[in-house]
Amino acid sequence: MTRLNEEQQRDLEAATFRRLVSHLKERSDVQNIDLMNLAGFCRNCLSNWYQEAAENKDIALSKEEAREIIYGMPYEEWKALHQREASAEQKAAFENNRPRE
Repeated sequence: MTRLNEEQQRDLEAATFRRLVSHLKERSDVQNIDLMNLAGFCRNCLSNWYQEAAENKDIALSKEEAREIIYGMPYEEWKALHQREASAEQKAAFENNRPRE
């Protein structure tokens, strides 16, 4: 197995993350609830994690700014353009799959 130094690993992880975000921007037909039901995370989760990472580095980044980075546009604009009402089946799957505290 190829051994990576910390800088190489960070660079590859960053490139992979950028590709994931780009892919999700291209696939605006995939709803967040579908991502949640299949993978347990969605674009909002990514934006929350992004904001947390910024906070951990003492970088001020609002929730709205983090979402705009992930969505490629203001969140409200993305919702108006791409988000549909979730079906009863999607909502039921979400309720069945969501973590319980």
